[in-house]
Amino acid sequence: MAERVSLILSLPSVSHSRTSPPRMAAFAGGAAVSSRLNPSATRASLCLTSSSRSPSLVSFTSLASLKCLRSSPRISHLFLDQSRAEVRASSGGYSTVSAPKSFASDPDQLKSAREDIKELLRTKFCHPIMIRLGWHDAGTYNNNIEEWPQRGGANGSLRFEVELKHAANAGLVSALKLLQPIKDKYSGVTYADLFQLASAIAVEEAGGPKIPMKYGRVDVSAPEQCPEEGRLPDAGPPSPADHLRQVFYRMGLNDKEIVALSGAHTLGRSRPERSGWGKPETKYTKDGPGAPGGQSWTAQWLKFDNSYFKDIKERKDEDLLVLPTDAVLFEDLSFKVYAEKYAEDQEAFFKDYAEAHANLSNLGAKFDPPEGIVIDDFSPKVQPEKFVAAKYSTGKRELSESMKQKIRAEYEAIGGSPDKPLPTNYFLNIMIVIAVLAILTFLLGN
Repeated sequence: MAERVSLILSLPSVSHSRTSPPRMAAFAGGAAVSSRLNPSATRASLCLTSSSRSPSLVSFTSLASLKCLRSSPRISHLFLDQSRAEVRASSGGYSTVSAPKSFASDPDQLKSAREDIKELLRTKFCHPIMIRLGWHDAGTYNNNIEEWPQRGGANGSLRFEVELKHAANAGLVSALKLLQPIKDKYSGVTYADLFQLASAIAVEEAGGPKIPMKYGRVDVSAPEQCPEEGRLPDAGPPSPADHLRQVFYRMGLNDKEIVALSGAHTLGRSRPERSGWGKPETKYTKDGPGAPGGQSWTAQWLKFDNSYFKDIKERKDEDLLVLPTDAVLFEDLSFKVYAEKYAEDQEAFFKDYAEAHANLSNLGAKFDPPEGIVIDDFSPKVQPEKFVAAKYSTGKRELSESMKQKIRAEYEAIGGSPDKPLPTNYFLNIMIVIAVLAILTFLLGN
């Protein structure tokens, strides 16, 4: 009797890493895979059928998943690869069948996560540290390295303990703890996207410009893929201007972007126990909000505006922090051009900052889909043409105010409005009527 055996296994690829200390279990990968951690996480089915009268069915539970695993809330610390293969054995032959395509992050979950981040910012006043988290994940990018993830950049590697221990990242574990519940809730959002989403929303919610962001960043899967220490800028190097250029030029950024991004120090405080810079507290920080203490760059350190540049330029308040890398913005001739401009023109600062922030957030990222995912509508809105009476004058002389008022009255009387101009012939007719009435009035008066 002929007999057919069919074995179907659906297994995700797993990247193993070193075990991290318990205190970092929420953020670092490397925990051993066990059914105790997630007893129902994975399953495989073995089915045997034959032409005999008593077919048998045997099934068992194993550590494999039929779902497309990205970063499940229960096993996100395992950091599984975001891919799977379905291997079929039938009649002695093997074939690999690609799984249904799924993007790095789910667009709907990104939108929902955005709202949860806004609520987190309203309750925890954590705008500055969220911006710093996004910056430090992206700021490791090396423009001279093509391979991903060796080139660094926005790839979610900052969630691993080995990178969190870099001196420049002191205190950022607090930001990860705040975001972890949101990551658990929205497992379809990668860490890389979550970090950059939180950073951009923090700027906007603090009163800053809208950042033209895109998402779909792929996460690295193991701590071995973290960049080496030393790629982020220092606060007090011997030659601040040279140091800033060395770091930011390596990322592919220019002087304008260096100065614009520095303007984000309008938010936040420096804590001496973390960075070695600043006072333990000042009149602006002793009462919070949030945890009190530290020294801020500006008096209103939770408001995003151009006061950072104004305060550095004036240096009138000893309670406001000025680091060597801040002061050099008004000392270096190239930096000074932009710093002076931003101190005088907040709109120009907002425009350049939004572009620089978006550029930084994309550095080194591998996007899936390649074009990224946009969850905001940035298409320009067409503004209605404003009513300007003088625009419809065919003479060389400007219309008098009284004539403008008469034209406007007639214009609105026949259904027009300042935001909805009527065709030009209406105005010509109105002007002719008014001119005739004016002549008749003059003749009758005489």
